[in-house]
Parts: sequence; C-alpha cells; structure tokens
Amino acid sequence: MSLSVDSIEQNDVEKIDELKKAYDQIRTEMKKVIHGQEEVIDRLLISIFAKGHSLLMGVPGLAKTLMVSSLAKCMHLEFNRIQFTPDLMPSDITGTDIIQESDDGKRKFEFIKGPVFGNIILADEINRTSAKTQAALLEAMQEHKVTVVGRNYDLPQPFFVLATQNPIEQEGTYPLPEAQLDRFMFFIEVGYPKREDELAVARRTTGSEKPELKAILNAEEIMEFQELVRRMPVPDHIYDYVVDLVRMTRPAEDAPNWIKQYVSWGAGPRAVQALILAAKAHAALNGVYMVRMEDIQAITPDVLVHRMQLTFQAESEGLTTRHIINKLIEEFDQVSV
Repeated sequence: MSLSVDSIEQNDVEKIDELKKAYDQIRTEMKKVIHGQEEVIDRLLISIFAKGHSLLMGVPGLAKTLMVSSLAKCMHLEFNRIQFTPDLMPSDITGTDIIQESDDGKRKFEFIKGPVFGNIILADEINRTSAKTQAALLEAMQEHKVTVVGRNYDLPQPFFVLATQNPIEQEGTYPLPEAQLDRFMFFIEVGYPKREDELAVARRTTGSEKPELKAILNAEEIMEFQELVRRMPVPDHIYDYVVDLVRMTRPAEDAPNWIKQYVSWGAGPRAVQALILAAKAHAALNGVYMVRMEDIQAITPDVLVHRMQLTFQAESEGLTTRHIINKLIEEFDQVSV
C-alpha cells in the first residue's frame, strides 16, 4: 500500500497542524516551570495523545511531580496524586461505600470516590505498595473503570496514569509484576539536569515569583486529538518492520544466538500496538501527516525496555536492557536495508 499526503483527508491535515501548534504552546508553557527534561515531557505528551500510560524512573528531587501537575494545568485536566505506601489499601485508591443517613432518617450505603477518579493520576512510588493494591490500579489502567463491591464505576475521560519509581532504596518494595509493567506504554528514565538547566532552577525557583501556566487544551479537545492520532496512516513496510523487530526480541523465535544467550523472554504483542500508536502520536505532534521510520526509531527503546527480561549471564556481564535493544536495532536495520 502506497501512502501519500494526498491520501489523507484535508480536515485531518488541518487538525494535525492544530495539534502541532498546541504541542508547541504546551512545551512553551512547561518551560516556565521545568528547566530541561524536554525529552521526558515529549514522551509524556506522546503517551497522553496515544491513550497510553507512562512509568517514570528517577531519583527524588527531579521535579517529576511538578512536571506531571504542570502538564495537567496546561491541559485543563483534573490532577490527583496518590502516595503509595506499604499500608495503602485498594479502597484508598478506588473509593469505598460508607453509611450515610438521609433526611428521613434512613441509612444507606453511598459510594465515595477515591483519588483514582481524575484525569491525570500520579502514582508516586508505585512499587512501595502491595500487589493487591497494585492490582486495583491495574484494572483502572486497562479498563478505565473500577469495581467496588461488585459494582462498576467508569472513570472520567481522558484518563492517564503516570507512575514513578525510585531506583534507590529498594528494600521493602514490591516489584511490579510483568502484567502491570506491560500496561505502561513508556518506561521513561528521568536523569539529572544539565548544568545550565540546574543553574536556571537555582535562579528561578528560590525567589518569590510563581509563574502562571495557561491552559492550552481542554478534555474535549484532547479526546478529539486522540481520535486524530488513531487515524494517522501507517505504510505497510512500517507494520512489517515493527512486527519483525518485536519478534526478534523473543529468544524462542528466529532470533540471533546472542539474543537467546542474553534474553530470557521478550516483548509481547502489546509492544507492537504501543510502538505503532506511539509512533502515530510522535508523527502528529511533529506536524507530519503519516508515520515514518524515524518516528518508530525515536520511541522504540522507551517502549521495549521494560518488556524484556535478561538472563543471569547478561546481568553478570553488566549488560542492560537498553544495551540489548540498541544492539538489536542496529543489527536489524542492517539486515532490513
């Protein structure tokens, strides 16, 4: 199938231009409060417009909470933060039934919504709570609803979970199960800022001035742009590339011998979906009218890094999942040419 800009509806072309303009405005607003971390912000925006969730990994003090709450302000969305602790219960997230007395003196159960009933949910240090509580969030992420005492409650739309993990102090934590990790579109590593960015933080955040953020979009516009992203055309050779690349991460498939040596299990079909959707959002946000190979290459490591498990030999040799992914992409691209 040969695709060109001419094959895209004119209305969608205009909408992509609108999305690109809104994207640039949001990035400008974010620079008022976040210095540096442009790539992290880009990944979060891609995740939002692709209807995905993101997992952020970084040490304390890197403005992860400020970044997420500021995004919510720029998009005029309700933001709720949940601090995950070992004693957190599922009802602390989803809400619970409590007995209320009516005007006529009768008592009845009334559902009180928990903090998960928001548009952007920051699950702070998600690996510090038990598997039972993590599972309550899993249903919300996958089904966009919660179940309490056998009754289903729909979550507001749009709905995104942006979870954080601390790479240090791993004692007393509950590692996320593979099923929940796979629900996150991106695994984003938040690193230390550059010197000039850290200097800007020191100058601008220690005074009395508090910058005001302007709302660029609203919930209805975001959902329209999400549907636009879904309509982005993808050439057949992109589909072939993504499927073959993901299959190469699995040691049981026709993978190179070094993959079988270093990888115990690879990415599943949800990785294919995430790559395509994230690439569609990446293209649209950059004002491009169809998915290109560079869109796939830009987001592949962050989509695959948490969907592969290395063998003991790989870990003993100091290899990381990113090392494996980068080598696999390099070799696969040489074969595909």
